[in-house]
Amino acid sequence: MPKLGINVDHVATVRQAREGFTPDPVLAAKICEEAGAHSIVAHLREDRRHIHDRDIQKLKKTVKTRLNLEMSLNKDIVAVAIKIKPYQATLVPEKRQELTTEGGLDVIKNFTKIKRVTKILSQKGILVSLFIDPQKNQIIAAKRSGAKSIELHTGCYANAQTPVALKKEFKKIKNAVKIGNKLGLVVNAGHGLNYKNTQTLAKIAGIAELNIGHSIISQAIFVGLKKAVKDMLKLCKQK
Repeated sequence: MPKLGINVDHVATVRQAREGFTPDPVLAAKICEEAGAHSIVAHLREDRRHIHDRDIQKLKKTVKTRLNLEMSLNKDIVAVAIKIKPYQATLVPEKRQELTTEGGLDVIKNFTKIKRVTKILSQKGILVSLFIDPQKNQIIAAKRSGAKSIELHTGCYANAQTPVALKKEFKKIKNAVKIGNKLGLVVNAGHGLNYKNTQTLAKIAGIAELNIGHSIISQAIFVGLKKAVKDMLKLCKQK
């Protein structure tokens, strides 16, 4: 059974709609942990469109499980990570105009920079994970970079429109998990996962953690955050 990491970014998205103080992603993280979440994920974007520096500072002080900081390779963001020292830093690609992360990090194309940032963060005692597409060459490059963990981008699986496409994307992820495990990497997965598609993916042996945000925060509007988390945990446990 994979563990469940909850991304609280979109609690901050609602807050920033009025540029006020509520809802508070830090309080949301506390509720998620009380409901059984195994880690808290937050993406500190360069444009600070949702999560802000103060949120990361407070999360570092209050999260009792594990704080997973999603971040770009930008030197200013790296500096924040070094100062805050989250349990884990997940390196992701980032475009200013995108609504959400559109794909995995191209480790091959950006290998030198990724290896350098991975080394810097690792030396500070931060576990480094790379958010990548489920492709063998990217997984091998991730291992070579010095990262100890990868998070497989599940967007294509989540967006598959036909049974054939769904089966194809599921197979890609399953094979990628096997490759990562064989190389000694901790393999996580996430992006676009919801209450309809998570249970199937959770059955893949070797996935350490599923990281889910938007669907849980959306469901919380109707059923409350604690129940939304508990319901997702049940899906992760069912075989």
